[in-house]
Amino acid sequence: MRKNHLLSLTAAIMALSAFTPMDSVTAENLLPSYHSRSEIPAQYKWKTENIYSSIKDWEKDRQKASSLSALFKKKYQGKLGSSPELLKGALDDYSELARISDKVSVYASLSRDVNAANPKLQVLSNKADKMSDTISENTAWFVPEILEQPQNRISTWIHHPQLKTYSYFLSDIVRTRAHSLPKESEELLAKVSPLGGTANALYGTLEKDIAFGPIKNSKGIKTTLSRSNFPSIMESSDRSFRKAAFKKYYETLGSFQDTFAETLQAQVKSHNISAAIRKYPSAVEAALDQNDIPSEVYSQLVKTVSKGLPDLHRYIALKKKLLKVDRLHMYDMNAPVIKADTEYIPYKEAESLVIKGLKPMGSDYQKLLKTAFSKGWIDVYSTADKRSGAYQWGSYDTHPFVLLNYQGTMDDVSTIAHELGHAMHSYYSKKSQDYINAGYATFTAEVASTLNENLLWEMQYKHAKIKKERINLLTQRLEHFRTTLFRQTQFAEFEKEIHEMEESGKTLNAAALNRLYQNLNQKYYGPSLAADQENALEWTRIPHFYNYNFYVYQYATSFAASTALSSQILKEGKPAVERIKTHLLNAGGSKDPISILKDAGVDMSTSAPINQALSAFRTTLDELEKQLN
Repeated sequence: MRKNHLLSLTAAIMALSAFTPMDSVTAENLLPSYHSRSEIPAQYKWKTENIYSSIKDWEKDRQKASSLSALFKKKYQGKLGSSPELLKGALDDYSELARISDKVSVYASLSRDVNAANPKLQVLSNKADKMSDTISENTAWFVPEILEQPQNRISTWIHHPQLKTYSYFLSDIVRTRAHSLPKESEELLAKVSPLGGTANALYGTLEKDIAFGPIKNSKGIKTTLSRSNFPSIMESSDRSFRKAAFKKYYETLGSFQDTFAETLQAQVKSHNISAAIRKYPSAVEAALDQNDIPSEVYSQLVKTVSKGLPDLHRYIALKKKLLKVDRLHMYDMNAPVIKADTEYIPYKEAESLVIKGLKPMGSDYQKLLKTAFSKGWIDVYSTADKRSGAYQWGSYDTHPFVLLNYQGTMDDVSTIAHELGHAMHSYYSKKSQDYINAGYATFTAEVASTLNENLLWEMQYKHAKIKKERINLLTQRLEHFRTTLFRQTQFAEFEKEIHEMEESGKTLNAAALNRLYQNLNQKYYGPSLAADQENALEWTRIPHFYNYNFYVYQYATSFAASTALSSQILKEGKPAVERIKTHLLNAGGSKDPISILKDAGVDMSTSAPINQALSAFRTTLDELEKQLN
C-alpha cells in the first residue's frame, strides 16, 4: 500500500463475525437494545470529537490536504534528482499531506460506520474519497521519478544521513523497481484506479439492498433475518431456528448468485490485469510482493494445512457426536456443544476478563488497556444502521478507535481482546516510529491481535474450575483454530483457484464457482459434513473476496505466528514479552514483515510455525476427548 498509493494507514481494519441486536437468541433480555445512537450512553460510544471538534475543522483539513498535494506536484515534479536535501523536503512534505489526509479519512469513515443512515455523513465520506483520489493523482508520479534516477544515486540516497528516516521506504521502492511503470503510465493508472473499486461498491450495494425476510424459531417467535444477525442465529441452541435461517439465507443469496459471480469475476479480472501490467507472473505474487512476502509463504500455508486436515475431520466427527445428530449440516457448525452456565457476559465483566487475561503483557500494556476502555476508544453496542462486525482503525495523529457490536458472548469477549491487540500495536508503533514507518502490514497486524486472544484463552483455561467450563473453553479454542487456521486457508485456496481459472480463460460463472467451493468445503470438513447445496453458495457472502486482494491467508499465517509467540510468553515470561514489544509492536513497518516476525521470535519463511499450530490443534483436541471421557 505504501508504494502504490503513498497513503500509509497506521492500522489495519479487520472485519470479524457480524453481530447486531436481534430478538435475543442467547442473551434473553439482558442485552441492551438500542434503536438509535442517541439512546446509547456516552461511555459506550467512541469519541470522534477527539479527532475534530467540528465538521468545519474537518473541512479545513480536507481542503488543505488536496491543496498540499497540488503544491507537492508543482514544487517537486521533475526535480527529485537535484539533491538529497530536496528529496528529504519532498518526503517531509508528503508525510505532512498524507498524515492530514489519513486523519480526514478516518474521521469520515468512523462517523459513517456508526450512523450509515445519515445522508450528511455519506456526503462526508464521498468528499473524503474524492480527496484521496485527488491526492493519488497528484502523487502518482513520485515513485516512478525516484526509480528513474541512476542506481548509484538511489544507493547514495538510501544511505544518506539526512534521509535515514526514509531509508527503508526508499529501499522498499527500489525492491519492486522491475514492476514499476513510467510516470506517465502511473499517472494514467491513478486516474482510472477508482474503477478498480467498482466490484467492491457493487458488492456493498448488494449487501445493503438484499432483504432476507422473516423467520420463526421453534416457539413461533418471528425474527427478521439479516446479514447482521445471521451469525448469532447460527450459534443458537434451537436447531430448527438455525436450519430455517440457513435455508432462507442461502435461498435468498442464491437468487442473486449470477450477479455475485459477475461482480467477483470483475474483481478477479482487475487483479489479473494489474499483475500483468506490472509484469508479475501471477496475481498472488503481485499482491504478496506489496508487503515483501515471498509467494512461497502462500503456497506453503495451503500445502501444510492440507496435510493437517485429517485432524480437522476428526474434530468434525467428534462435533457431530457431541451434538447428537444423524447428519451434521453447516448450520450445526457454530451450535453450542453444551449449554454454557453463563449465557450473557455484561460488558463491564468483559473488560475485566480482557485486562486479567492480558496481564502477561506487562503493566504498561495494562494501563493502556484501561485507557482504551475509559477514554472513548471503543464503540460498543449496535444500532440498525451501524456497520456490522468489528475492527480497529486510526491515524498517526489520533488514538486508536475500536468498533464492536457487543452481544455478550464469550466470542465477543475474545473479539475485544483481538481488536485491542490491533489498538495496542498501533499505539506502540506510532509512539516508536516516524509516520513513514509507523504503518504496519496486515501480515504482522493479525499477529498482535490473535496473540491477545491466545493469552486470554490460556488465562481462562488455567482458572477453569469445573469440567463443563473446561469443555466449553476447549471447544471455543478448537473453533478458533477451525475458523482461522483452517477456514481462512480454505478461503485462500479458493482465491488462488479462481484467479488461476480466470487467467487461463475460464468463465467464473455461478455454476463454476459453486462447484469449486463445494469441492473445497468437502475437502476441508471431510465425510462427517453433509454436502448440502447451500454450502456451495458461501462464496457469495465473504466480503474479503470482493473488497480485498489475497488478504485472508494472513489471518491463518498470523494465527500460526501468534500461537508460537504466546507459547514463548508463557514459557519465558518477561524476556519474551520485551522481545515481542521491541521487535513487533514497536517496529511498525520499519522492516519487511518476515524480518520483523523473525526478530520477534518466529520464522514465517518456514513451515515450522504452521506445523506448530497444527500440533497445538491436535493437542487441544486430545485434551477435549480426555475431558469428555
